[in-house]
Amino acid sequence: MSRLTPFAAVFALLLMGVSSVATASPMAKPAPSSGFQGFLGRLWPLAHARGVTHETFAAALSGVTPDQDVVDLTKKQSEFVKPIWEYLASATSANRLDRGAKMAGVNASTLDAIENRYGVDRSVILGVWGMETNFGGFTGGKDVIRSLATLASVGYRGTYFRDELIGALLILQQHHVARADFKGSWAGAMGQTQFMPSSFQKFAVDFDGDGKKDIWTDVPDALASTANYLKLNGWQAGLPWGFEVSIPHGFDYHMTRLVFDDWTRQGVRRADGQAMPRSGEANLFFPAGADGPAFLVTDNFDVIKRYNNSDAYALGVAMLGDRIYGAGPVRAAWPVDDPILGLQQRVQLQEQLVALGYDVGEPNGRIGSRTREAIRDFQDKHGLRPDGYAGRRVLEALRVR
Repeated sequence: MSRLTPFAAVFALLLMGVSSVATASPMAKPAPSSGFQGFLGRLWPLAHARGVTHETFAAALSGVTPDQDVVDLTKKQSEFVKPIWEYLASATSANRLDRGAKMAGVNASTLDAIENRYGVDRSVILGVWGMETNFGGFTGGKDVIRSLATLASVGYRGTYFRDELIGALLILQQHHVARADFKGSWAGAMGQTQFMPSSFQKFAVDFDGDGKKDIWTDVPDALASTANYLKLNGWQAGLPWGFEVSIPHGFDYHMTRLVFDDWTRQGVRRADGQAMPRSGEANLFFPAGADGPAFLVTDNFDVIKRYNNSDAYALGVAMLGDRIYGAGPVRAAWPVDDPILGLQQRVQLQEQLVALGYDVGEPNGRIGSRTREAIRDFQDKHGLRPDGYAGRRVLEALRVR
C-alpha cells in the first residue's frame, strides 16, 4: 500500500471536514465523486496547474462547507426594478453626499496623486466608491472563499466562479490579505470598491508601496486600483462622462451620435448652461424615454459600465461623483406617471422583438444597448419617437404586430 504524501493526507481530511492532520491515515475513504466534496477533489489539479500550492489550498479550504444562503440568493430575481428616478435619488441621498464630501476632503491629496497618475476624474472614482460600499461603510461580511466555492460547486454561471475561486486562492498565496480578513459580498466581490478576484489580479495596485495590494483596508490602494481599472478599460483623460441636456422643439430623434459641435448646431444645449466640450462625440441617452431628462454620454460612460453593465448604475456613479463636487440634481422632470415595465413585461417585450427578427440576445428582462437599438428601429418604423426606451407604449405597439 503506497503511503499518502503530506498534502494528500491533509486533502483527504479536508474533504471529510476535519481540520487537524494529526490523525491522517492512508486508510481514509476516497472523496465522493459528486457534491461539494467531489468538487473540491476536482478543483485541486486545476488550481495546482494555475500555481496554487498544496499549503495554500488546504489552509484556505479546510473545514469549508457550502453556504446555503449564497445558493438561495442565486435564485432570487426581483420582479420589479426601481424606477430610474428612485434609483438615482437613493444613489445621491443627502447622507451619501455628506459622507462623500467628507471623504473627498480627507483623501484630497491621495486623489490628486491618483488623478495625476491615471488620468481618471476623481469624481468618478468617488462615485464608484460611494455606490459600491458607501465609501467603505460596508464592504461585505461573507467569507469570499466559501462564497466562491459554493457558487462554483453548483455550477452557477458555468466555470466563471470556479476560475474566480482559483484567483482568490492565489490572492491568499501572495499574502495580500489574511485568510480571516478575506471578506466580501455573497458573490465574491471584495474590498472598498468590490473587485472580483480576476479584476484584482489584472488591475489592483500597491499605490502606497507597502508591498501589498490591499483593497480592503488601504484606501489609497483601493482608489488607485479603481482608477487603474477604468484607465485600462479605455478611460480617456479630459473627456467628461456626459451631462444633462435640453432638446429643442421639433428635434429629429433619428440622430443618436454626433460630435459636440454638431449637437450644438442641432440646438441641443447643456442643462447647466455651460459650453459644450470643444472636441469629442457623444450619444443621446433617454434613461426614462423622451418624456424625461435627456443626456449626452461619451465613451467614458461606457467605461463606467465595464464596472457594472447597467445604465442606471453608470448614471448613479457619474451623478454621485458630480454632486459631491457641487453639481446640482437632474433639472428636467421625470415621467413619474408612466409606470415602468415589470420583469415579465420586459421579457415579453424582448421576445416580441426577437419574433420580428431583432437580435437582442437572450430575452432576460435586462435592457441593454442591443435591445435599445432594436426598440429604436421598431419605433422608427411604426411612427413612434425613436428614443429607444422600453416603455409601455412600445410594448403595446409590439403586442398588436
